Amino acid sequence: MTEARIRRRLAELAGAPVNYDPAALDLDHPPSGWTVDVRCQPLPSEPPGDPVRGGSWEIACRLIRGYEFADPSLVRAHYDRDRPLQGREMLLQLRALGLISVYVGVRVVHVYDETREAGGRSARVFGWAYRTLRGHVERGQMDWQVWKWLDSGEVQFRVRSVSRTATVANPIVGIGFLVLRGHERALFLGSTQTRMRSLTRAAVAGGSVGGAVRDSSPDLTARRLRADDPAHERLARDAEDERD
Repeated sequence: MTEARIRRRLAELAGAPVNYDPAALDLDHPPSGWTVDVRCQPLPSEPPGDPVRGGSWEIACRLIRGYEFADPSLVRAHYDRDRPLQGREMLLQLRALGLISVYVGVRVVHVYDETREAGGRSARVFGWAYRTLRGHVERGQMDWQVWKWLDSGEVQFRVRSVSRTATVANPIVGIGFLVLRGHERALFLGSTQTRMRSLTRAAVAGGSVGGAVRDSSPDLTARRLRADDPAHERLARDAEDERD
């Protein structure tokens, strides 16, 4: 898809509704038929207490804020970088089997940076959630989070998704997605965990988030990309430019 077409598709997402009723979906206790995916990936730890400037928690927050952690062999995100994270629409390119691309829309509906109490412990949590928009092959919400436990210094990357398949107008795409959904989702989440661990570790050691993405990302894809694929450089440049 050309850049001009991507810009047009992004503009169209501004008026697109969410493709399910969020008020009717209990994320903690979803009804039968909804799939819950929960992942927790340990990241390099820090000293106990508040997050360290330039440390693991801060770096991981930068990686999830702009979606730079995503494996470009599986998913690529297009969005307006001048817009704040809250309320941002993103056009996601889902690349099934490295052969077929489906473009779908999501909208960021919650951004949070807070201290939470869990199991008698305190954790600093940064995260955001998006909901699927009309035309998406799925329905539901996905949360991306970075936790730091203040008592131990442990840092974690967490993902929580509640989803189910959506009605797809193109029957061929619909059938293909039903067949591949479980495999592609597991591949994406597994690759995301690996990339977050490796990119955060490299950035902590090298002091540059963009440099870590530029140097490490090509070796952290679930499927092989062409040597001249510009995705890694774009992710590195975006990571360097990402701001709070």
